[in-house]
Amino acid sequence: MHEQPSVLTALVSALREGSIEVVDLTSPLSSSTPVIQLPPQFGQTAVFELEEISRYDDRGPAWYWNNFRSGEHTGTHFDAPNHWVTGKDLADVASVPAHRLIGPAAVLDFTAEVAKDPDFLVEVAHVKAWEEHNGPLPEGGWLLLRTGWDARSHSQEAFLNADENGPHTPGLSPECARWVAEESPVIGLGVETVGTDAGRGHSFEPAFPCHSCLMGSDKYGLTQLRNLAELPATGAVVIAGPLPIVAGSGSPARVLALVERS
Repeated sequence: MHEQPSVLTALVSALREGSIEVVDLTSPLSSSTPVIQLPPQFGQTAVFELEEISRYDDRGPAWYWNNFRSGEHTGTHFDAPNHWVTGKDLADVASVPAHRLIGPAAVLDFTAEVAKDPDFLVEVAHVKAWEEHNGPLPEGGWLLLRTGWDARSHSQEAFLNADENGPHTPGLSPECARWVAEESPVIGLGVETVGTDAGRGHSFEPAFPCHSCLMGSDKYGLTQLRNLAELPATGAVVIAGPLPIVAGSGSPARVLALVERS
């Protein structure tokens, strides 16, 4: 008798045959990657920079390599609980358990609403309506907001979409942020925008409620995702790979999704 193939053997076979597709949810990281801009009285994150060490020359005849400089929260990145004051005594990015970096995804699509209103806010009622059609949010999984905002990633100005009143980008309402953090079974929120909070989050109560509530509840954030249009509403598995920076509040991350294709 032949032994049944192990789960991992079956997974490798499915990946090789293409019945499971790997979708890259990560925005390329370069000096043109949009970064968040805070009011000038606050510290600012660094734009990504490469510094060439050698490139097959007299500095190193057979190799090419670089130093790089980047903020922890530049490009597609992972927010650890200690990123916010509400989670200051919780895990840094190096202490996040590895098994919590992999989980099922629920993809909620609000592209039509955001096309009409860039300040669109997701309410608890929107999530409940999605659950009526797709089942409950996944235990230990990710709530991913598809808004079409990744189409703006070619331009810092278009991506931040700011005027004299501040940025205008979609996100969760304060009530929904609190519900996701305190009542839902997911471990984190993933968005296509520059940060997990809506552009108007500075004026909410509490200010920046996604950061405040999620980090304070030992949950996580993923930002500047792309290609969410390639994921089904349910069934995908997300793999987030931040650098384990000791004492770090987050890290640029390669975020992948496994999607079963018929």
